[in-house]
Order: sequence, then C-alpha cells, then structure tokens
Amino acid sequence: GKPEISNSGWLCLIENDSDGKLRVVRSALDILDQIDQHVVVVSVVGLYRTGKSYLMNKLAGEKKGFALGATIQSKTKGIWMWCVPHPEKRDHTLVLLDTEGLGDVEKGDEKNDNWIFSLAVLLSSTLVYNSLGTIDNNALEKLHYVTELTEHIKVKSNQRDGEESSEYLRYFPSFVWTVRDFTLTLEVEPSGYKKDQAYNLPRSCLRNYFSPRWCFVFERPASGDKMRRMEELTDADLEPAFVEQAKEFCDHVFMEAKTKTLKQGLKVTGRLLGNLAETYVSAIRSGQIPCLDNAVLALAQIENSSAIERARAHYQKGMADWVAYPTETQEELSEVHAVMEKEAVAIFINNSFKDEDQKYQLELMKVLQEEYEKICERNYKESQKACESKIECIFDLLEVRIRDGSYMTSGGYKEYCNDLKLATSEYRSEGGRGVKVCWRGGSSAILGYYVSIMFCGCCSKEL
Repeated sequence: GKPEISNSGWLCLIENDSDGKLRVVRSALDILDQIDQHVVVVSVVGLYRTGKSYLMNKLAGEKKGFALGATIQSKTKGIWMWCVPHPEKRDHTLVLLDTEGLGDVEKGDEKNDNWIFSLAVLLSSTLVYNSLGTIDNNALEKLHYVTELTEHIKVKSNQRDGEESSEYLRYFPSFVWTVRDFTLTLEVEPSGYKKDQAYNLPRSCLRNYFSPRWCFVFERPASGDKMRRMEELTDADLEPAFVEQAKEFCDHVFMEAKTKTLKQGLKVTGRLLGNLAETYVSAIRSGQIPCLDNAVLALAQIENSSAIERARAHYQKGMADWVAYPTETQEELSEVHAVMEKEAVAIFINNSFKDEDQKYQLELMKVLQEEYEKICERNYKESQKACESKIECIFDLLEVRIRDGSYMTSGGYKEYCNDLKLATSEYRSEGGRGVKVCWRGGSSAILGYYVSIMFCGCCSKEL
C-alpha cells in the first residue's frame, strides 16, 4: 500500500554521534524504507539563520509557517528530512532535506560542514542555496563549499585530482539560488573586473558542477515587528509581493525538480535513497571520499541481496501455503514449485537494481533450488511417516494374531495369506501416503516384513 508519509514531519536523517562522526538515523531510514516510489529530492542549504524555514514549509505544503527551531534542538547539527506526496508528479514522493546549522561557529567545525554540504549535493536532485541580501562577491565567498566539492566527492574510483570535471556536471543536481530580503537591482558586473583566480573560482565551480541554474529573489516578507514572530503568521500577514515570489519559487521546484537518478539513468526510490545515505556516510566515517561509481556498486549489492531475500520469503510462504505434506506424487510438488519459482523471480526482477549479467538472478535460482531440495526432503520424510503410521494401523490386527499364535494351526498359513492380502489391499487403497508409497526402502520393505514372518522356522512345516 501507499506509505504513510504525509505527516512524517521533520526527522533527523544524518547527525553527529557522541564521537563527532556523522551517522544515519535509523528512524529516518525506516520511513524511507517504506517508500517504493521514485523520489524527487530537494536539499535547501544556506548559512545559519538565513531564513530557510518559510520556504521549506511552503514546499512541504504547510498552510502556516513555523520555525524549524521549534522542532530541531538548537544543539543538533546535520541533515533533516521531511517526506510528502509530490504535488505534481504522480507516483512520486517529494523528499525535503534541510542542512541545519551550516556555518554556525558554535556547532561542529568547518570540515564537518563541508561533509554535510557534500552529502546534500550527493543526495539531492535539486540543490537550493538560500542567502540574504544580494548576490555579490561576499555572497559568493560564503559559498566556498562549492569550490571544495572535488575534495569531498569523486565520480570514478580511479579518478585523479582535476580529472573528469565534466562528469560532475552530468551527475550533480540542478542549482537554485534563493536570495532573501533582496533590495538591490540585479546588474551585470563590468567586464575585466577582478580577474584573479580566487575571485573567479566560485563562479567557475558553479558553472562546471551545476546545470541548469536558476535564481529567485524575494523582498522582505514583513515589517520588523512581524519578522520577530514569523512562525505565527499566515500568508495574509505577509507582503503580497513576497507571497507571490514564494509561490513562483515553489511552482518552479514542483515542475522542474527531476527524479533523483544515479549514473546510467538509474532512478532512485525512497528505499534506495536511504541506502545511498548509509553508503556515503559509511565512506566518510571510514576516512574515504564518497564515490558515485562505488555507491552504485554498493547499492547493487544491498538492493539485489535484499531482492533475493524478498523473493525467497515469497517462495517459502507460497510453498508453505499451497503444499500439504506429504504430496501424493512428486509431480504435484514440482508443479507448485514451478509456479512459486516464477512468482519469486518476478518479485526479484521488480526489486533488483543494476543486476549486470544476471549475476544476482542466477544466485536467486540457486537459492530457490536449495529451498526446493529442502522441501523435497521434508516431503519424503513426511511420506515415510505417513506410510509407517498407516501400516501400523492397518496391520495391527495381523501382528496381534501372529504374536498370539492364531496362525499356528492347521490351515493357518492360508488364513494368514488371506488376511495379509486384505490388509495389503486396504493399505494400497488408502490415500495420503505420499511419494514413498512405492519406494523400496519405505512401505514395501515394511510389507515384506510380514511376508518374511511366514518363512520362519515355526512355520517351516506348513511351507
């Protein structure tokens, strides 16, 4: 069924543990694990106290703004998540990510901030950078995280420094710059102004890493008095121009933000996004640089192993529901196996991820064959137990008469043969004996026991 995500609210997805290392929060992964839909992931980044709350809540569909500070503890730093049904894309989930505390000198360190920013880039399909004032050199300098992305993200595992810069453009998210409290006129700087490398680096990085790029400017939302209680205000309390600008921004994100994809156009579901977060954070914790290629390989291992287990569980349940032990024939068991095997393979294919050369599907076939062999073994044992039980029941009177010597009289042998024939006929007419009914080591051997009795010494005269 459809995951219950509409009221998930803000959940911490990535935080710092007691040792200061990044970790993924289990409760957030549990939410993502329920989402089999493709996801559009919008990360909103920006320096501490740049007013992201209103835009985040508008994207989440909240009618009234509220401060994230009411939900997020002031001492917590990391990436926060909110999942809602996408308002425009059918069968998609919108995942909002907020990088809380970025640039706050009282929380964490610069290296930690760089990793949080890099993770926001790696996980999102659209990156929104929120800032105050205007787009000038000072604003670009504050976006220094962009200039250091190649130190924190690799596209290929064997990539050298400075290589494959074009690859980033292909796989990084689109970029939206939102400028809050904008009061100046947008003007193009005079040509030839400050040509030094430090000045141009942030600009060239934006061009080289992100495409397409958009910019939205917002007037001041309200007067100073109202600004102090923004979380209490509705759109009716705000400046109409600001409300309209916010609507244009949200409409743009809803229409233009793409489904999160990986290399080779692999579309990401909520469950995949959670595994992707774990993969990247695990690399960072171990001192490695997150790599897009390695992440795809790791996801293939995680997802396809999970798909095998889902398929196995479906097969096991189906066989348990449909097989009544013992089956009358091996063919009956084989027919159920063929049906459940086909269903299990379909489930695997539906949940598989980049299974090149059908490596994992072949592994699944081995797993199912092993399961089938276990079931066959159980079927044999259940059949033997059924045969023995019926023989004991049907031949009980015959055995009693043998023990009390009823057949040790004149004509006793003929009477024994007649009783044995009747008991044998009754046994063979009984159902529910299973596949071992004619097996030489099974019921036939037990039947032979009763025949052999008549060849013992006490009956040799009559024979």
